[in-house]
Amino acid sequence: MKYIDVDSWNRKRLFNHFMQLKDPYFGVVVPFDVTRAFEFSKENNVSFFVKYLHDCMKAINAVDNFRYRIIDDNVVDFEVIHASATIAREDNTYGFSFINYSEDLEEFISSFNKEKQRIQNSDELYPPVNGQDCIHCSALPWFQFSGHKEPSSGNIESIPELAFSKFKKEGNQLIMNVSIHVNHALVDGYHVGQFVEKFQNNLNT
Repeated sequence: MKYIDVDSWNRKRLFNHFMQLKDPYFGVVVPFDVTRAFEFSKENNVSFFVKYLHDCMKAINAVDNFRYRIIDDNVVDFEVIHASATIAREDNTYGFSFINYSEDLEEFISSFNKEKQRIQNSDELYPPVNGQDCIHCSALPWFQFSGHKEPSSGNIESIPELAFSKFKKEGNQLIMNVSIHVNHALVDGYHVGQFVEKFQNNLNT
């Protein structure tokens, strides 16, 4: 973790402006082509959710502003961002996970499976390891959405929040909408665009 010198940051005025707002967050819903990722998961007997989540996390870690967090009024850059995803139980409740990120898909799958086993064998809501060096995300595979709102504590948050919809077939493509919710003090539309481009490229390869 390293500190960002806000006084010399080229976004200083933007940061200060949005930090004064009661609601400094903005969100968008973006359609992604998940055709190749879905085919890969079936060909390799890999969870489709874990496959696209790994592609997502690669993109998150590749965009500086998605790694920035606000801690004690300071802006910090975490070297690695992990995934805190909701994982379902058989009784239709769920728990929050903390999945250690690795660029290696097999290692990421192993981390996911450990968290899945932990959650499905307990009634705990929160993971034993938790921090701001993550994103919050959830899959909503029961329906496709074109709009989405995240719950808010009323406090200033800086962890990006993502939600993944059910995919639908459009011609020869499988399209999945993704809700992206970020703090505008740290992230602009330009940075969301960087993330979207990288995420789509990862899904394609």
